[in-house]
Amino acid sequence: MSDAPGAEPYPPALRDRLTAALAARGPGYRPRTHHLRDDGSPVFVNRLILQTSPYLTQHAHNPVDWRPWGDEAFEAARRLDRPVLLSIGYSTCHWCHVMERESFEDRSIAEYINGHFVAIKVDREERPDVDAVYMAAVQAMTGHGGWPLTAVLTPDGEPFFTGTYFPPRDRMRGARVGFTTILAELDRVWRDERPRAVGQAARLSLAVSRMASAHTAGEVDVAAALDLGAQGWSGSFDERWGGFGQGQKFPRPSTLLALLRHHRRRGDARSLEMVRITLDRMLEGGIRDHVGGGFHRYTVESSWLVPHFEKMLYDNAQLAVTYLEGFQATGDPAYAAVARETLDYVVREMSCPDGGFYSATDADSPAPSGQDEEGWFFTWTPAELESLLGTERAARFGRYYGVSPSGNFEGRNILSTRGRTLEEVAGQLGATAEALDAELVLARGELYEARKLRPPPGLDDKILLAWNGLMIEAFARGGAVLGEPDYTARAAAAADFALSELRRPDGRLLRSWNDGPGEADAVLDDHVFLISGLLELFEATWEPRWLQEAVAIQAIVDARFGEPRGGWFLTADDAEQLLVRSRPDWDGAMPSGNSTGALNLLRLAELTGDESYRQRAVQVIEAFGQPLATHPTGLPKMLCAADFARGPVTEVIVVVPSEVADAEPFLAELRRVWLPNKVVVVAVEGDEALAGLVPLAADRTAIDGKAAAYLCEGGVCTLPTTDPAEFARRLQPGVKPGVRT
Repeated sequence: MSDAPGAEPYPPALRDRLTAALAARGPGYRPRTHHLRDDGSPVFVNRLILQTSPYLTQHAHNPVDWRPWGDEAFEAARRLDRPVLLSIGYSTCHWCHVMERESFEDRSIAEYINGHFVAIKVDREERPDVDAVYMAAVQAMTGHGGWPLTAVLTPDGEPFFTGTYFPPRDRMRGARVGFTTILAELDRVWRDERPRAVGQAARLSLAVSRMASAHTAGEVDVAAALDLGAQGWSGSFDERWGGFGQGQKFPRPSTLLALLRHHRRRGDARSLEMVRITLDRMLEGGIRDHVGGGFHRYTVESSWLVPHFEKMLYDNAQLAVTYLEGFQATGDPAYAAVARETLDYVVREMSCPDGGFYSATDADSPAPSGQDEEGWFFTWTPAELESLLGTERAARFGRYYGVSPSGNFEGRNILSTRGRTLEEVAGQLGATAEALDAELVLARGELYEARKLRPPPGLDDKILLAWNGLMIEAFARGGAVLGEPDYTARAAAAADFALSELRRPDGRLLRSWNDGPGEADAVLDDHVFLISGLLELFEATWEPRWLQEAVAIQAIVDARFGEPRGGWFLTADDAEQLLVRSRPDWDGAMPSGNSTGALNLLRLAELTGDESYRQRAVQVIEAFGQPLATHPTGLPKMLCAADFARGPVTEVIVVVPSEVADAEPFLAELRRVWLPNKVVVVAVEGDEALAGLVPLAADRTAIDGKAAAYLCEGGVCTLPTTDPAEFARRLQPGVKPGVRT
């Protein structure tokens, strides 16, 4: 093992640890580097080999002398009187991989870094708190952000330079100045103009602090906020392709959920139209994996055709829920089919045998060229299709999925059905839609089996608590809406895993698991996304333990994360102290912990009857009153919470004489309607344990040995009914409960 070029020699004890860690990887280990000896062993091994994060271990054999985030790294910077080069990314980040290949694998660049900086690598998915602080700095300095995040810090952790991806040298990839020039100038400023660097660090740190402490409270007019949000989204809506804005298209499920609620509250046809067009164009486009199921991260153009091919667990969890709500709101069976397809993909490809869900798969995969290529795994040529399906079947398949000899992506074909319906193509081919659909189903199965023989994209197999919470919610919702007990069971298995493997003996939660629990404590998102999943699981199973766990974790959130002005901080009160203690205030690719947490409190209030939950939820919503009043498009999930708080909330209680399964005729009717603001409880008559936990179930009985359904709003209920058809009638809009019970 060679020392990193230009770096201090490793002490013998550290060298022994690195050697042992490399040996522990076993004979099948393939170092991710082109710096290899003749026997295939890596030339360089740095401290990241000691970490569990897949992203960090990807960089364990760079010639850069990487260190993980921690006191040791900053102490080294102070001892050497050097600035810190901070690089933040994640394991399936395409441009992170590009910068690694171009710069961090370049021996000369690594030697310069090692001789002039202390280099720290951070996995943003394991340390979202660190990422949040320095992303705020990037946005304050440049007006935009992204990954890889690149920052140069003082030894006290204050940033004086920030950016994202940089090409290695001047005038590459259209950049005037490359990474090597930037590093040299930053080193010069540190050595020769130290006050300039320190002053910039102080100013940037102050800007980040002010952003974190901005006062945003105010009363919330829910209807007005929903109207303003819908107007904002309408102004940027892409009428042809759906989604919002032009250029790159990211799915942002919470926006669609907020628009659905605006449609329901205001009867606004435009809001529903925007949702339908977007869901339709996404399910037709290349962002959807038509062969294997699930959705890619985003598309690089506006028509949802050419994706960035990584797949993230959190996207697929939220999109499954969104398509389920779209199905209930519109009755379109295509939305239910996409939700099933997405959940089935997660079962097959993203499920850990221990019970949890993996995080992501990469955009790049090994190609016949011998290089990793983005998208090769997912794309096809006509010749490949013919070899698998035969000439005639391949031609019919290609007609429906838009396959051409020239392709639509680097000479290959991304499958897409945009601009074509099954009925139209069947008519052109002289077939029935049913026959063509059956043929396509069979063909997709054959392609999937053939694709499994290709070298797959890299799998990020760490298990993140927050993302698992989102997927628990998706499977529980899928089980309830689609009547699929296997989905509910999958949600329960993941919840059991999370509560056993990611919880310390003192009850505190951990952020990640990868062949064992990680070291990082859970942040706000981990707690509130898990609570949301547990509440969904309770309403799908009515097992009291899920609600009890949700109540217990909510108590930790309130005790450890509370922000005096309302809402919660990202980190607990006993977490590592960073430059600032961030308060999540933006619903992006994932909703913020504050938005999800507010909705959790409202659901807990309905289920437990504890009004203090509702009072705290209103405080959280009002803590974000100013942005909700001025730019609510930044907080769509908070709009959903505010809509729930405004009410009315429908309370559905089904009391069965002995078996929970007796409630099925009523639940089947409930699946056919969309009631976003509701709670559902199924209770066995006389179940005092459940009644003690959920007062809604207390003192309610079955009727003449038959299951009985009660519908209530604000304590006013209909008379119970044993007739599922009558229950369905009462669920329709405009039918109000009128008998107090």
